[in-house]
Amino acid sequence: MINVAVTGASGKMGKLIIENILRFEGMQLSAGFDLVNIGRDVGEVAQLGTLNVPISDVNDLESVLKSSNTDVLIDFTIAPATVANAPKIASSGVSLVIGTTGLTDEQKAVIENSMIENNVAGIISPNYSVGVNVFFNILKEAAKYLGEMDIEIIEAHHNQKKDAPSGTALGAASVISDALGGKEYVYGREGLAPRGKEIGIHAVRGGDIVGDHTVLFAGDGERIEIKHQAHSRQAFAGGAVKAAAWIAAAKPGVYTMKDILGL
Repeated sequence: MINVAVTGASGKMGKLIIENILRFEGMQLSAGFDLVNIGRDVGEVAQLGTLNVPISDVNDLESVLKSSNTDVLIDFTIAPATVANAPKIASSGVSLVIGTTGLTDEQKAVIENSMIENNVAGIISPNYSVGVNVFFNILKEAAKYLGEMDIEIIEAHHNQKKDAPSGTALGAASVISDALGGKEYVYGREGLAPRGKEIGIHAVRGGDIVGDHTVLFAGDGERIEIKHQAHSRQAFAGGAVKAAAWIAAAKPGVYTMKDILGL
């Protein structure tokens, strides 16, 4: 049985991840952490029934992870919390699945180094959707043939999303840039802004949009649009739980969704 803990257990994603853990064969919820609802049953907070797992204070991470025999922790919180907590989690011998967006390169390095130094398995991904990771593969191939065209990335998310552009949009830009030997990014345009050979990245925020990503390759007389749309957060939660099952059996190291999906 794989013991899995969740940070941000009271949040929308936390609740959905917990629901997926309960449905996943051979997996059980070992602990839930948050800054609110401390001491309450995590299942009751998530409206999933009594699970006899209390929500623990995130400040007690290390002691609770050890006493609960947790194997893997899934973290979909915010960048400052993730970068502070990841080294504590790794030092407890617990593997990590991190879906927090808005992490800087420096923050990612801190997290990855903590995995390596503590000899645990882990993954940081901007998106755990199977479809998005296939989308990345398609973009890599398309860029090889369409690299001379103008390339624009347009992403849209709900009005509560804090970071922009999305991690997935940046992931798409990185895949395309790597395939083309390096490209400059331009974030939106205003005033005099003649187009060069850059990748344009644009963020839309409104309503309850879960996540739309469109990559536009525009040439003379034609254009190609490659799009991924998430209809619900289930695409991310389900993928994260599958990643947790894979990481639990993996050798120590830092992995990507390509490893997990065999892409």
